[in-house]
Amino acid sequence: MEQSSAVDTVAAPRKLLVLGATGGTGRQIVAQAVERGCDVTVLARNAEKASGLDGARVVVGNALDRAVLRSALEGRDAVISALGTPASPFREVTLLSAATRILVDAMQAEKVQRLVAITGMGAGDSVGHGGFLFDRLIFPLLLRKVYADKNRQEAIIRASGLDWVLVRPSVLNDKPGGRPVRVLAHLAGFNGGTISRADVARFVLDQMEKDEWLHRSPLVTW
Repeated sequence: MEQSSAVDTVAAPRKLLVLGATGGTGRQIVAQAVERGCDVTVLARNAEKASGLDGARVVVGNALDRAVLRSALEGRDAVISALGTPASPFREVTLLSAATRILVDAMQAEKVQRLVAITGMGAGDSVGHGGFLFDRLIFPLLLRKVYADKNRQEAIIRASGLDWVLVRPSVLNDKPGGRPVRVLAHLAGFNGGTISRADVARFVLDQMEKDEWLHRSPLVTW
């Protein structure tokens, strides 16, 4: 099944916590959320990394610190996780799943129900749909351990009891946003694709109040 995501924005909860806000997609999420009138808090490892996140309140701390995360969640309506980790050909990756477990526990404790998390094309049942270069070279040589942890991350979220959406973008680029987004629930016949970080951010923010993709894991692409 394929659907299109309209360019028009929708109202989003006004009190958001964004994790991974200093990355390319996270910065787009923060900028667009502020533009929509949201009250945005971001958790960043240090204030220097959070420079340029205009309009957001910055909480300095580590996503693996339970006390800091609980504090950042106070008064929030929803959480967006854009956490990422570098390619790791040799070393095991555990950051995404470890941070997500702590996040889920903190959200349950603070009674914050809505979570939209970005994982990626290649997670779960989207594996094998990235096209020849991605599937045969990039994924097995550089990303296999990262995606093993993304799978653990997704499993934690699915079992959380939260109101979650797992967003799996195709290959990300920095082109301008505003193009129609293809939203795929079934991937038969799909092999590779690309999408701008800006359009991923727009789709993610739309899920703050829409329930169309609740408890599902759509792949988004152009």
